[in-house]
Amino acid sequence: MSGPHESTENTGSAGSTENTGSAGSTFAALRGQLQQAAAAFAGGPDALEGILLGMVDDVDRAVREPLEIFPVCHHSPASALAMARRLREKQPKVVYLELCEDMAPLLTELRNCRLPVAVQAFAGDVDGFPAEWAPLSVVAPITEASAEYQAIAYALDTPGVELVLVDRSADHVFQWAPRNERTAKDAAGGPGTAPSEAPEAEAALHGEAVGVEIGDLRPRFAELEEHLLRHGRVRHWSEWWHQYVEVPLGDSDHDTYRQVMFLIGSLFRRLAPGDGDRVRVDEDRERYMWTRMREHLAATGTDPQDCLYVCGAFHAASRVEEFGLHGAGGTFEISPRTATTWQYGLIPSSHAAIEAQFGLASGSVSIAATEWAKALKRTRVQPYRLAGQAGARKTAAKKARGAQVAVPDREAPAATDRLSGFLRRPPVLDALDEAELLGWSVDIVRAARRNGYLASTADAIAVFETSILLAGMRDRAKPTPYDFQDAAVTCIEKDAVPGRRDVRRLVEIMMGGDRIGQVGYEALPPLARDVYDRLAPLELKLQQRGVQRALLDMASRPELRACSDVLWMLRRLMPHGAARPVMGERRLGERSIQESWDLALGTHQRALIELGYEGVSLEQVLEQRLRREAYGPRATAASVLAAVEDAVLYLGSRRLADELGTHALKVLAAERSVDGAPEVLRRVRALLAYYRTSEPALPAWIESFARTGYAHYCTLLPTAFRDEDATVGQVAAMLGFLFSMESLALSLGCDRTQLELAVAQSHPEDPAKTALLWAAQVQLGTLSRAELRARCAALLDNPLVVPAYPRYLSGFVHALEPVPGLADVVVEAVSNAFGRLPDAVLLPWLPLLITTLRSGAADLAPRLIREAGRIFPGRLAALDAWVPPWRTPPADPFAARGTRPGEHVRRGAALLPAHPAACDALAELLGCTEGWAQPDAPAPSGATLLSAHPAACDAVAGLLGCAGDWAVAAGASPSEGAVLAARHPETARAVEVLLADM
Repeated sequence: MSGPHESTENTGSAGSTENTGSAGSTFAALRGQLQQAAAAFAGGPDALEGILLGMVDDVDRAVREPLEIFPVCHHSPASALAMARRLREKQPKVVYLELCEDMAPLLTELRNCRLPVAVQAFAGDVDGFPAEWAPLSVVAPITEASAEYQAIAYALDTPGVELVLVDRSADHVFQWAPRNERTAKDAAGGPGTAPSEAPEAEAALHGEAVGVEIGDLRPRFAELEEHLLRHGRVRHWSEWWHQYVEVPLGDSDHDTYRQVMFLIGSLFRRLAPGDGDRVRVDEDRERYMWTRMREHLAATGTDPQDCLYVCGAFHAASRVEEFGLHGAGGTFEISPRTATTWQYGLIPSSHAAIEAQFGLASGSVSIAATEWAKALKRTRVQPYRLAGQAGARKTAAKKARGAQVAVPDREAPAATDRLSGFLRRPPVLDALDEAELLGWSVDIVRAARRNGYLASTADAIAVFETSILLAGMRDRAKPTPYDFQDAAVTCIEKDAVPGRRDVRRLVEIMMGGDRIGQVGYEALPPLARDVYDRLAPLELKLQQRGVQRALLDMASRPELRACSDVLWMLRRLMPHGAARPVMGERRLGERSIQESWDLALGTHQRALIELGYEGVSLEQVLEQRLRREAYGPRATAASVLAAVEDAVLYLGSRRLADELGTHALKVLAAERSVDGAPEVLRRVRALLAYYRTSEPALPAWIESFARTGYAHYCTLLPTAFRDEDATVGQVAAMLGFLFSMESLALSLGCDRTQLELAVAQSHPEDPAKTALLWAAQVQLGTLSRAELRARCAALLDNPLVVPAYPRYLSGFVHALEPVPGLADVVVEAVSNAFGRLPDAVLLPWLPLLITTLRSGAADLAPRLIREAGRIFPGRLAALDAWVPPWRTPPADPFAARGTRPGEHVRRGAALLPAHPAACDALAELLGCTEGWAQPDAPAPSGATLLSAHPAACDAVAGLLGCAGDWAVAAGASPSEGAVLAARHPETARAVEVLLADM
């Protein structure tokens, strides 16, 4: 097993034991041949001889071990075939398997799945590991054409057989990972990236997991792999393995298979580069496994002859002191696991996912599956399959169970030299199977036509002949699937790919395709089963792959509202595409009565299963995630408010919303930047509008948030205006918060003087922020609209400022957020620029204006456009005679009614005695207590009225703009009115005119 791949530098290891004496008796001929070859090649004894003879010693040592070691290579049909044969011959009572020991309880659930699937260990919260590694995930993919599946199926379905997993736990996978600058995946030796040919969705089925693979067998010495590929005339490692190992070992006997695999494992191990961490991990894994096996044998008293140890060939050639039942080393001390809580389950896998995660050539696992099926037909070997396995044929299962009654052969295999004959034997040139190759050629042309290629019969003939030609050039008589793939690409794919699949991908599909596994309902975690149960009213086969359309009419079927709630939570929790709404939306205070969804839960089954590791229900998982986001180290006020909104939308939990809202106060008070101001403004407005319409009273936390935010942003406002890093949109959002929350904040005890002082202390240098400050001053009343128009005109009059005028306009457009009433002024500013500036000045900065508005104020531009549509004429013919409203003189308010300036006053005086009740009410509101004058009483003169009502005289004088003060002694009487009128002639004349009009 090789999860996090750790290379080894074992040449000259302290744990090496060269069994030269025994090797001399069993492999004496091979040893002498290798000594002669090394002397002839190197001119005498050297390191090459030590490597070659050490490989023979490794083979002899593994062969002579009393506990039979069965070396395998993962996803190798030859290994699976040899394993099936050996299990029927030996029928061991105990099978030791190189797989994480804590994954054992999951293996029985494989019978409820359709292979390929992967056994997964998952940890969302880490304790004892670096926080940046989370979440931790370890997967072990299992395919039908793998030796470990044969061992698992045999052990689980054969009475009296025990399956023991002996490799390190998932916790130790990360415990032993180097803690340096790399990520958890890289530190654990994660495999290479996915080939470009693999479909992205299928290649991502394993997510970011660290792969655990039984029987990793690949050179860790880059120069050695390059040498093998070049001299083997192949393109990649998977093709080399298929040609030079898979095919020769397909029909070999058990002893030959074991010795060849031991030899290959020893070669790759001895030529691996030196890397201390990787050497340590590999050797510790081997010590771990042998320690576990010896402990089990001692505890159960099982005869080693009744056991079989299945491991990768790389680890079978181990030379640690603890190797074997009688290893010289002491008991290996296994460190305890960390406090991390691990969850276990089965997730769907695919051929493309396995290839992507472990750096295999695209299509190699599919080709291996095809070769496995062909080998079973050719050799008539009955494979082991779990009873009830999805997709298994009942006849094959019956034959497999019937074959288990054969007389077992538990004797240790004789240590005879099979390597010498195998290495001297010339390569077997398989005869050309013309029928098979012809069928491939016809099928690929048919598939190419369906995918848009202009392929014909001539192309089929060309593919057939080119395959034979390429095989001959590569020293093989029978074309392999890789030769055929190259020939098809050469003959069919000319210069372009008409569809979404190229010819190489079509060949992979034709050779077996990317088989995708599925986890059965019984093997799913409780959360996943609960989701399927709650969505049962939709009457869809949600476990199938692909997209399915769900129509929800909640008006006629109210029970579908529960399904709608589940779908919206799935949309929030699962990756994009798992649950996508086509019609309908869910916003604060709004619920759709009809919805349409595209569901692909079967395609995203892995994500649904991993949700089950976090809780037993969707509501629990969502609440945990919202808390994690709100209380995380990178939480901002905006993100906490988003969590509050989600708590209301998806959970309807007032308790959780109040808790998170209270936490948002603390986060906002601790912030020292304005980066999140736009998002804070948008979300708090939405929440405030929701609570005002749906609750009898505002929650206490949102009132506190308005009060705290008002004081917080007033404090940061002067700094934000000067800060170059603060954008104009962020400052506009701060002002928007202050102005929109002003009435609520003032009612809660805030002081408007704080905002006035903050604006007065702001002195921006950026043109956009300067325009924004002017807009704020207009809103506060410290700057009139006429003065603002004058400043804009002055900007256009200054040739030095004209190039920066677009930036001023950008600030004005952003000002529509806090001061939406300035839309007409902004339209006027833009219109004046286009009307006054010549083309030589206007055209150079016109692109800058457009890009500035598009990038910084795209969401505010519609307001500007609506205002322009209201002001400008709707027809082109009316444009010539149109006069802008800002150039039109103000209309006389009396001219519209056709009255003279004092006529409306006289009409009003006539209405007073006609409606005495209304007049009394108005007089009471104004504080008048004199009462009605007698009808026959003479009208008082203006001077008498002035002296009798000095306060009213002062008010009228102020309205009329008259200067001067009363020079009346404290005890002046109304009879002195004439003197007062003489001293204030202007006031007296004005009042007399008013009284005369009446």
